[in-house]
Amino acid sequence: MANKEATARIRINRLLEDAGWRFFDDAQGPANIVLEPNVKITQHRLDDLGADFEKTTNGFVDFLLLDANGKPLIVLEAKSEDIHPLSAKEQARRYARSQNARFVILSNGNQHFLWDLEQGNPTVITRFPSPTGIGHHYGFTPDAERLAGEQVGADYIALTQMPSFAQEAGWKVEAERTSFIDRNKLRFLRPYQQRAIERVQEDARKGSTRFLFEMATGTGKTLTAAAIIKLFLKTGNARRVLFLVDRLELEVQADKAFKAYLKNDFTSVVYKEKRDDWRKADIVVTTVQSLLFNDKYSRFFSPTDFDLVISDEAHRSIGGNARAVFEYFIGYKLGLTATPKDYLKQSGDRTSPRDPRETERRMMLDTYRTFGCEGGEPTFRYSLIDGVKDGFLINPYVVDARTGVTTQLLSDQGFVVTATDEDGTEVTEAFAGRDFERSFFSEPTNQAFCRALLQHGLRDPISGEFGKTIAFAVSQDHAAKIAQILNEMADTLWPGRYRSDFAMQVTSLVPDAQQMTVNFANNNLGGHSSFRENYRTSQTRICVTVGMMTTGYDAPDILNLALMRPIFSPSDFVQIKGRGTRRHDFSQEMFDPVQKEVLGKQQKTAFRLFDFFANCEYFEKTFRYDQEISLPKPSAMPLSTGPGGDGGDSYERFDPDEIVSQNEQQIGLDGMRVDRELFRRFENAARSDPTLAGLVAERNWDAAARHVMTELFDKPNEYYNLDKLRRAAGVDRRISVRELIEKAFGFIPGFKSKAELIEDEFQKFILDQQPEDADRIRPMRYFFEAYLRDPTVRAKIDAGHLADLNVNPTFTTRDLKEVPASWRKRIPEYIKDYVSLNPFL
Repeated sequence: MANKEATARIRINRLLEDAGWRFFDDAQGPANIVLEPNVKITQHRLDDLGADFEKTTNGFVDFLLLDANGKPLIVLEAKSEDIHPLSAKEQARRYARSQNARFVILSNGNQHFLWDLEQGNPTVITRFPSPTGIGHHYGFTPDAERLAGEQVGADYIALTQMPSFAQEAGWKVEAERTSFIDRNKLRFLRPYQQRAIERVQEDARKGSTRFLFEMATGTGKTLTAAAIIKLFLKTGNARRVLFLVDRLELEVQADKAFKAYLKNDFTSVVYKEKRDDWRKADIVVTTVQSLLFNDKYSRFFSPTDFDLVISDEAHRSIGGNARAVFEYFIGYKLGLTATPKDYLKQSGDRTSPRDPRETERRMMLDTYRTFGCEGGEPTFRYSLIDGVKDGFLINPYVVDARTGVTTQLLSDQGFVVTATDEDGTEVTEAFAGRDFERSFFSEPTNQAFCRALLQHGLRDPISGEFGKTIAFAVSQDHAAKIAQILNEMADTLWPGRYRSDFAMQVTSLVPDAQQMTVNFANNNLGGHSSFRENYRTSQTRICVTVGMMTTGYDAPDILNLALMRPIFSPSDFVQIKGRGTRRHDFSQEMFDPVQKEVLGKQQKTAFRLFDFFANCEYFEKTFRYDQEISLPKPSAMPLSTGPGGDGGDSYERFDPDEIVSQNEQQIGLDGMRVDRELFRRFENAARSDPTLAGLVAERNWDAAARHVMTELFDKPNEYYNLDKLRRAAGVDRRISVRELIEKAFGFIPGFKSKAELIEDEFQKFILDQQPEDADRIRPMRYFFEAYLRDPTVRAKIDAGHLADLNVNPTFTTRDLKEVPASWRKRIPEYIKDYVSLNPFL
C-alpha cells in the first residue's frame, strides 16, 4: 500500500511541476500550492508527509492550487494508485465549496479528472492544466439555461450572413425570393436540423456535455455544426471552438463553410495556417493527425483552450490514437457521423433476451458511451431513409451489369481455368470476384465496364455532356488502366473535345491528389468545360479512385457512381453510395442570369449506381449480418491468391468480353438492407463478454488483449484467431488484437489497408516537415512508401548499398536520384523515429 501511495504522490508532484505549479518560492514567483488547511509547503513539510496520503493527522491530504492573487482556485484530491479517483468526488466537492474554489482535480497518479463545479461532470484529462490556462477558463461561466433558451429559427444562419435580409426588397417580393436567396447564398436550417439543435439544448439543460449526431451523407452536418457553434459562442457557453477532421480536404472544406456561414460574427482559421495566432480565432479547424504528430495537442495546447470540441466523421476522427486528442480538451463535445454505429434492425420482434439482435442492441451501449448517449441512441439521428422520405436525399437507381467473365467470377464455381503444367499434369484452378485485378486480369472486361458506363450513364442536364462520375477501382494500377480506357473511348465518342482529361486517376500516388478532389468538387478539374457557354462545370468528367473521395466528400452534382470492384465492408459500401445521394440544382452554375431564368431550376432527381460486381445483391441477400464478414467462396477448389500466394499463379484473359446481363432497379423509400442492419459474430461474442467489456471500459488494452487471446481465440466452436479474422475482414496487412477489440467496441470504424496507413503516415510527414520541393513530392512519396513496404529496399538504404538498387525490381537508383539529396537521409530517419514498421512487415 505504501509503495502505491508513494508512487502516486511522486507522479502527482511531477504533473503539477510540469504544468507550471510551484511548491516553493522561486524566480518565477511565489509558491502557489498549499496543503489543507492552508499550510504552505516547505521541503521539511513535504518530507514529513511521507508517502501515506490517507493517514495524516488531518485525515486526507488535499492540495490547494492558488491563483495569482493567492486565492483558492483548484482543489486537488490525491488518492493512492489502487483507489479510483472518483471515489473522492463528493468529499472534494464539499472541500472546494468551503474554500470557494471552482475547480477540482481528482487523481491517483495514473487517472486524472478535471471538474468544473459550475459545468457538468468530471472530465478525463491526460495532464494537469497550467495556472494560466485554468485562469483563463476561470473567467468562463457557462449558462445552460441561456443555451437552452436561445431561439434557433430556420433563419439562424441567414441572420449572421445578412442580418437585414428580411427587410430587403428581394426577400419581400415572393416572386424574387428564390433568386435573392441564391444570389446572396443564404442558408436556412431544415426542420430536422432545427430538431437536432433543440435536442442539444434540451440535453444541455439536463446537464449533458456530450452529444452525438448520426446524420446521413448529404443532410447538412456542417451547416448544422455551424448553427451549434453560433449557439454556443453567442450564448457564452463557449469562447473558442475546435473542429476536428481526419483528412486534409475536409479541413479546407469545413473552414470554407464556416467562413461562408459565420464570418460576419465569428472568425475561423485553419490551425496549420495560423499556428502562431490561432488564439485570436473563434473557430479553429484542424486535422486530428496534425495535433497528434509529436504530441502537438499536449505540448502546445492547454486542456481548457477549447470549450466546445466537434469531431467531424467521428467514427474516424476519434478512433484509435486520435481519441487522445478528443479526450484531452475539457468542455462540451459533439460528434458528427454519417456512418451509423449500428445497422441493427430495431424491429418489434425481439421477444426474448436471448435474441442475438437484443444482445447486439445492449452491447452497442458502450459504442455510444463516448458521447454519453444512453440506451444506444445518439442525441439525434436522421438516416438516409428519413432524408429520402422527406425529399432531401435521393436513393440510387442501381444498374447491375455483369459481363460473361464477372458472371463466372461471381458464381459458386468461380472462373475455372484448366492448364497443363510442365510434367503434363492437368491443373484446374478457380478464380473468385476478389481475384479480379489482383491475380485474374482481363482487359476486355475492363473495356466492357467502361463501355457500359459511357452508354448508360446520366448526362448533365444543362450541357448534355457525360455527367460527373466517380469510379471506384480495385487498386492504383487498376485505376490507371480504367482512366486510360475511358480517355481512349472519349476521344472516339467526342473527337477533339478532350485531351486525355475526360477521366483522371485520383489516388494517393498521384501528385496533388487531395487538391484534385477539391477541384473536381469546385468544377475546375482539368479546367472548365466548354460544352456550354456561361456554364461552369468540370472539364474532367470522371474521377477514378480507390479509397479517396469516399467519406465527407461534398460534390452534390455527382450523377454516376461506378463500382468496378467488389466491396466486402458494409460501412465502405454505405459511404461510397452516399456520394450520390445529395440533391442539386444545376442551374446554380449558370453565369448568365437571362439564360438561367429561361432554363429555370434543373434539379438532380436521380443518380445511377453502376454495380459491376453484384455488391448491392451481396449486401441485400448474401451478406450475413449475424456474423463476421465472410468473403464468398466460389468453390472447394484452390483459389489463386496471386503470385507468391498459396493458391497459384496469376492468370490473364484476352478473349473478348461483353455485358451479358443488365438489371436496373430504382431503390425505394425503405432503402437497402445495408442501410438498416449490421452486426458480426465475432464482434457480438466480444461485446457479449462482460469481463472484456469491463476491461475496455477501463481502457486496459493489454489485459483486454490477453483476455481475447485466452478466452475467445482457438476455441472449438468458432476457432477464432488473428490471421483468420484478418483474412475474413479482407485486410492486406498485420492487425493487432487491440485493433480487433477497438473495432468490436466502436473505437475505430474499420481496418485501414496498408496503402491507407502509408498515405496517413505520409500526410503526417508532409504536415510536420513541410518540404519546399513541391515538384519532388511524388518521388519523395514513392521513396517513403518503398522504404516502408519493401524490407529489401530498406536494408540496402540503411547499409548504404545504393548501387544494389540498380537491380531492384520495385525501387531503383534512378528513383532514388529523383528524391532531393537532403531528403534521402531525412526520410529514413523520420520513419525510424516516428513510424512503427510492424503493420508493414
